[in-house]
Amino acid sequence: MKSLLDSVKKEGYLNPTSIQQQSIPYILNGKDLFGCAQTGTGKTAAFALPILQKIALEKGTSSNGSIKALVLAPTRELAIQIDESFRTYGALTGLKNTCVYGGVSQHTQVNKLRRGVDILIATPGRLLDLIQQRIISLDTIRYFVLDEADRMLDMGFINDIKKVVAMLPAKRQTLCFAATITPDIRKLAGSILRDPVSVSVAPESSVTGLITQSVYYVKKEDKRYLLKHVMQDDTIEHALVFTRTKHGADKVARDLNKNGIRAEAIHGDKSQNNRERSLKGFKNGLIRVLVATDVVSRGIDIESLSHVINYEIPETPETYVHRIGRTGRAGVKGTAMSFCSVDEKPYLKDIHKVLHKEINVVKTHPFSSQTFTN
Repeated sequence: MKSLLDSVKKEGYLNPTSIQQQSIPYILNGKDLFGCAQTGTGKTAAFALPILQKIALEKGTSSNGSIKALVLAPTRELAIQIDESFRTYGALTGLKNTCVYGGVSQHTQVNKLRRGVDILIATPGRLLDLIQQRIISLDTIRYFVLDEADRMLDMGFINDIKKVVAMLPAKRQTLCFAATITPDIRKLAGSILRDPVSVSVAPESSVTGLITQSVYYVKKEDKRYLLKHVMQDDTIEHALVFTRTKHGADKVARDLNKNGIRAEAIHGDKSQNNRERSLKGFKNGLIRVLVATDVVSRGIDIESLSHVINYEIPETPETYVHRIGRTGRAGVKGTAMSFCSVDEKPYLKDIHKVLHKEINVVKTHPFSSQTFTN
């Protein structure tokens, strides 16, 4: 469809990613699909583009205001990002999409629903709440996407998923995506998919390829000064900084702002509106540094993020890999810096084992600690 191609080109995408290349033909052909793919592989476009095309081509059905596609996501942040992707890709199609999630007043969401929506992105709790209030009906759904199904199960949403699926029309196309395949995921997929095709993309090897990693040995009390020093580099347009605690995130953001570096903290104690405002400001370039905890990090998906800084080394290698995976996406190079104090050296050793290599040590910074020995 020309309108979709024009929107994709406008965003600067020229070649499909592996998951898009594998999935889109099957989805256009009406097949149920199980996709195994990490965040950052272009997964959203893999289901958004064919769904937009199929609905847009079904003449005479896009103006009656009934919901034709439902995308279920585990978190508000992810739901909002999927909604933004549908809006971007479908800008020229005339189709309407909206997003419903908890933690905020339902008033604005309900008004949008009553004006008519073709594609609905939702978190399970708010969706079921609005169904119970008879504001949403799933009777007209023809396309159902369960995104990040593994996270859904981890967060205890299995019963909510079953309730939603039970209300969907039997005649529908279902797409299920997960980053990991476990027996529970196989069981869930088997219960909602009919004669599905399976596509899989190996976890991104770009963790060691596209991302330049470095470690700065520094005393704990000097980390704040090192961060200020690093951020004096004007080529770092914006950076995502990770701390282990909410208190730490707030403190780092305060220090940066005192030094004239526009920063905001984002963590579980912040209200949903506050988190959305911070994320939007970061994406729009109004905020240069976003300081985040790991709890909310998985919902942060920012295109062309150049720098991730581990202000504190995470306690598990998996968390490290996930953190730095916020950059180096879709073929674009990224930089990951880690500030390591002496008490964090064991965590760094564990990371080296998982990466099967040592991370390059930057020795030339003004706060280099001499207390480290191998």
